[in-house]
Amino acid sequence: MSEFLAMGGYAAFVWPSYVIGIGGLAVLALVSLRQWRAAKAELGRLEAAGLSRRGRREDR
Repeated sequence: MSEFLAMGGYAAFVWPSYVIGIGGLAVLALVSLRQWRAAKAELGRLEAAGLSRRGRREDR
């Protein structure tokens, strides 16, 4: 097991790259989730105001 964790002497390069990669994916997921929630809230506000997707008032 220690040989696997040492990565043939390249552990100092391999493990930080895993951490950076996973961290980057986590940040991307969080940013995407926040933007999705903001867009969903904006859509709710626009729909409540009676605006269509084209920015005109809907005739009901």
